[in-house]
Amino acid sequence: MRDLRTALEAHGITLPSIGVEPAAFANRPSLPLVALGNCNVRTARALAAVLRTAWRVEEPR
Repeated sequence: MRDLRTALEAHGITLPSIGVEPAAFANRPSLPLVALGNCNVRTARALAAVLRTAWRVEEPR
């Protein structure tokens, strides 16, 4: 979660409600889940723009 928050912040994106989903620790074995929470449309668009620039489509061989 810390790595994700840092990477997002490097691109000027803040997800204020990012956190660990406590209910996920009830499973055995535990399966921690990161809750990304809600964000406004501006933040969603900024996140989509960053992901588009990171997207790499491999050429067919």
